[in-house]
Amino acid sequence: MELTKNIFFNTDKLIENTTVKISYTGKLFSENSETVFIHYGFGNEWNDLNEIEMEKTELGFQAEIALTSFDTFNFCFRDGNNNWDNNDGQNYVFPIEKNIVSLVAVEDTESSLLPSRRLRKSYIWSKKIRLAVYKIITYLPKIISGNYKRKVTE
Repeated sequence: MELTKNIFFNTDKLIENTTVKISYTGKLFSENSETVFIHYGFGNEWNDLNEIEMEKTELGFQAEIALTSFDTFNFCFRDGNNNWDNNDGQNYVFPIEKNIVSLVAVEDTESSLLPSRRLRKSYIWSKKIRLAVYKIITYLPKIISGNYKRKVTE
């Protein structure tokens, strides 16, 4: 997911209590900074304030952040020389969606996978049988009548 022209997440949505990977190719990366830190917090008050060093790669600086149960994820970047990229004083602020919990009872995983495996196997066998019948119908009359010629390779 592209958030701005220079910040990417490895997911389409930011969901609470998950881990997200952030890639940064902004001003500090283009200025060839050796180290970049992501300074981040959650909610309007920047709760759980933290700062970690990002890993430098060919694709930009990257870091993994564990999202918490707040409504927004706020961050900005700084390099080792204390130069900041804070979105022109606005910071980068993105909404965090609530993790929707399903109320459907989940069966034992081993027993719930058995019907789907049987279904998959029967589907594969039906495809194999259809293909065999097609080949018999198509090629058997040609072979019997003598109109079937093999390609000669030289």
